[in-house]
Amino acid sequence: MKYKMLVLDLDGTLTNNYKEITPRTKEALMQAQAKGVRVVLASGRPTYGITPIANELMLTNHGGFILAFNGGKIIDYTSRETVFEQTIGKPEVEALYNAADKAGLAILTYQDYGIVTTQKDNNYVEHEAFINKLPVTQCDNFVEDLQYPINKCLIVGDPTPLHELELQLSKDLFGQVEVYRSAGFFLECVPPGVDKAKSLERLLAMVNIDKDDVIAVGDGFNDLSMIEYAGLGVAMDNAPGEVKSRANFVTSSNDEDGVAKVIEKFILELDVEE
Repeated sequence: MKYKMLVLDLDGTLTNNYKEITPRTKEALMQAQAKGVRVVLASGRPTYGITPIANELMLTNHGGFILAFNGGKIIDYTSRETVFEQTIGKPEVEALYNAADKAGLAILTYQDYGIVTTQKDNNYVEHEAFINKLPVTQCDNFVEDLQYPINKCLIVGDPTPLHELELQLSKDLFGQVEVYRSAGFFLECVPPGVDKAKSLERLLAMVNIDKDDVIAVGDGFNDLSMIEYAGLGVAMDNAPGEVKSRANFVTSSNDEDGVAKVIEKFILELDVEE
């Protein structure tokens, strides 16, 4: 079957544990694009945390797209135009801030080319900055000082208290904000209906591609919807068991060129050693 689009999560999927694309994976992606396959980078990262990878893969030259903020923002990377966006406003941010503050957890969001947070020296905040290669600014009046509307907030902390807050916010802000964890220590707080599969469905309608012609690859629970939606849903070997069990195919880990092997098998149709 000739696939027309390849949708990739970034952290734990496209990039290895050093947050880099390996040479084999990059070469496979460039060959796939040369064959006319459109590459879509779908991540919880903010736009500016994705653009360096989009530039490295030359998405501008090959009709690629970015799905930032877990699908809350779709960018046509050829024109750099935002073709779809969902946001949250000040009342929702205030509720998230109050809940995080009461739990003793840090909250952050993204402004211009950086991260704004209530706890600049928090280890998890520093990890988010490392992932996205963005500067961090301390904000002591978080709710009032932001530029609205925003695409998402991220609450960070140890897994146990963060899980407790997730359960609380799911009830308290039902219908206003959706919350889910992209990692044990990251609680994504996004507008209602933001979801990688829903965003992908919107994109496919714009470019007139059928979902059966799409490969989606991911490693996290926030990737499950697009893995199940795509014609070929692929889980990384480093994904949780539930994610792997619901995928059509399981590839090698992100440190073992798992994405390259998917491209070589299903797009380039090479007979290669695993």
